[in-house]
Amino acid sequence: MDFQSSDAFAPPEPQEPLDAPLPGIVGECPAMREVYRLTRLVAPTRASVLLVGETCTGKELVARAIHRLSPRADGPYVRVNCGALSESLLESELFGHVKGAFTGALDNKTGRFEAAHGGTIFLDEISTMSPKLQVKLLRVLQEREFERVGESRTIRVDTRVIAASNQRLEDEIEAGRFRDDLFYRLNVVPIHLPPLRERREDIVPLARFFLERYSEENRREPPELPEELLQTLLEYDWPGNVRELENYMERLVVLTAGQPWTPKLVPPPGAGRRLRPGGSRGDDLASLIQQLVRVGIQTFPADEGRLHERLVGGVERELIEQVLQLCDNIQVKAASRLGINRNTLHKKVSEYQKTNAARPAS
Repeated sequence: MDFQSSDAFAPPEPQEPLDAPLPGIVGECPAMREVYRLTRLVAPTRASVLLVGETCTGKELVARAIHRLSPRADGPYVRVNCGALSESLLESELFGHVKGAFTGALDNKTGRFEAAHGGTIFLDEISTMSPKLQVKLLRVLQEREFERVGESRTIRVDTRVIAASNQRLEDEIEAGRFRDDLFYRLNVVPIHLPPLRERREDIVPLARFFLERYSEENRREPPELPEELLQTLLEYDWPGNVRELENYMERLVVLTAGQPWTPKLVPPPGAGRRLRPGGSRGDDLASLIQQLVRVGIQTFPADEGRLHERLVGGVERELIEQVLQLCDNIQVKAASRLGINRNTLHKKVSEYQKTNAARPAS
């Protein structure tokens, strides 16, 4: 036996925790650590992933991380924004076409699924995809095959699908705009990306990260961030999420030109939309919902066991009644306005009518 090499007896390298931050992504809050954990768990597998979150919350960064950490890392990574193209253009973009398939098809075109063979395709804004293309995508997910537009020859691919949506697909299914069978195929591993207002502890680290990046890019000394500005960053609700913060920090680097920050040089973010200290603003929907819940918790007895029914049921009923009034009690119009299925609305209205009939007369 050869005992000269000690490699076989060397202690194993310590593994990085599953919830450790991913390269290129800044954030330490519990919600982001859960994103890191799920990303590392799903990356080595073949499972489809559905990334859900508001616009500019970092969905593509996570998609790229899944690809880089997967066995497909050496294969292609292809991104398609489904909301940027019409149905016909998106069909050609995804599946390709042959010469003469339609007016303007002067040559054969390789589709993105074929181009991503052996790698990953990232379908952003999946909720905007038309019903026709949803059927074709479902087939690719189930059978790993498709035909180019204008061609009958079947093409087989080994392409992993990561989809993203800034809408709740469950709501889109309820409204009849998204297929439930496709949702189940995509939603094997869902990952929720939190908005920036729900991860306020990450705002300052993100701000410093972007400050360093754009100072280096513009070859300038990074300006100091005074406490006044840091407090403003923490109190602002960031409707544009991480992208809005990134843009503000780039603007700060450019406009201060190495001078100390002042409101005159670079106005604080969201002038006129800043939150009051404590992160609560009384004129937006989220704050009104928070206030309603607080009042409900304080009002209804803790041992009654009907808090959900009183709050959620009460709000739903009031919403339906007011929308019906706005739509002249035409349920088809009201269902469209509410974004729910007409049968669902009819069932709820019937239930409310039965409840009213069962109440004793006063």
